[in-house]
Amino acid sequence: MSERTKSQNDRAWEALFEKYDILPHIQSDGKFIISASQIKEYREPRLMAKFDHRINLPHIFAENHLAILPISRGDYVISHFEAYQTFEELEKSVIHVSLPANLQSLDANHIPSEAISINCALASGMLADFLEEELLCPTVSGRMGSGQFDFSIQNSCTKRMTAVSVNNSQIEIDAAFEGLYSLSLLEAKRDLSEDFLIRQLYYPYRVWSSRVTKKVRPIFLVYSNGIFSLYEYEFQNPGSYNSLALIKHKNYSIEDTLIGISDLQETASCTQIVPEPAISFPQANNFERVINICELLSSQELSREQVTEKYAFDIRQTNYYTDAARYLGFLEKHYEDGHKPVYSLSLPGRRIMNLNYKQRQLAFCKAILQHQAFKETFELCMRTGSMPDTPAIVEIMQRANLYKVESMSTYVRRSSTISGWINWMLELVGV
Repeated sequence: MSERTKSQNDRAWEALFEKYDILPHIQSDGKFIISASQIKEYREPRLMAKFDHRINLPHIFAENHLAILPISRGDYVISHFEAYQTFEELEKSVIHVSLPANLQSLDANHIPSEAISINCALASGMLADFLEEELLCPTVSGRMGSGQFDFSIQNSCTKRMTAVSVNNSQIEIDAAFEGLYSLSLLEAKRDLSEDFLIRQLYYPYRVWSSRVTKKVRPIFLVYSNGIFSLYEYEFQNPGSYNSLALIKHKNYSIEDTLIGISDLQETASCTQIVPEPAISFPQANNFERVINICELLSSQELSREQVTEKYAFDIRQTNYYTDAARYLGFLEKHYEDGHKPVYSLSLPGRRIMNLNYKQRQLAFCKAILQHQAFKETFELCMRTGSMPDTPAIVEIMQRANLYKVESMSTYVRRSSTISGWINWMLELVGV
């Protein structure tokens, strides 16, 4: 990794590892305990020790298979921890629910925070349906102490179990709902990712399992682009950090999500081709994440560093996905202090994000289909009934006057973005 692509966290952790000989200590002792005051010598601990996804880990952690966990109010332990869990999808279908007609302060088209997404999930009845509890009372939330507990965690290199002791670490619970039979602890997110930090579910689970006699249920809620995805996990061995298993997953929407193939075809037929912008042709295969980055920037502008630190991106992905959103006209980029990239939602981007679900998805489709390479590939797909292969997509791209795409290897790499985005469009209609 070049110095130019290193984040502030990368540089600060490299300095800490060198100053305190962290790697040799881990090699000899199996772990290294570092204090918040030591971390603060280089940067605020809240920025240096909070990595919600594996991809957020500093480079020196990733290359040495390390993770960091809090063990008290002021101490952290670094070791070869298997600290993250990959998201699984059990269900693709979406269940439609409604907000009560008398509510005026909740708007299904405007859910700007995790807290509002939780309130919508409760008010619409989706939590009651998912948890199979008729009477749900919001109870504990916010920051609190963990008390004392011990657990074992898998070593990411040897696969053996390592013992960890926690004593009054700070935990945070986004929301908790108690019913007749269970206490459900919610962790809510608005950023799409491939994995999550198990600690966010495990520490609250251990705390409240020792305080109530009812079953404690760890729940993950992910809200993006009108879809609420709920995941229920179970720690099959309460003393084992890595014993969680996904036991239920459902998707809900408060808005009408029904889109037909005729809607896509009509959108394509009335969409005019625009000249290619002087922006790199996208290398961002997952269109849901293009939408997600627009959502995350809808309430505030963020620097490249902030996007990388806050959400499930590394610096390279931040560049790819912000460039993809700029290519479609959704984002604008300017430079702070002459060299620091800062991103904000453009006026067309704001208009699209304020539409209802169906209008918004079709507006996204139109923005994609305004570009020749995407529209011709989509039309070929409609004529043949299947996604064109890579050589066919590359041939279309070569006719489309793409900005700074010259080598065959680049054409081939970027062709996967075209198939990825068109597959997203087809999934809207269940194809």
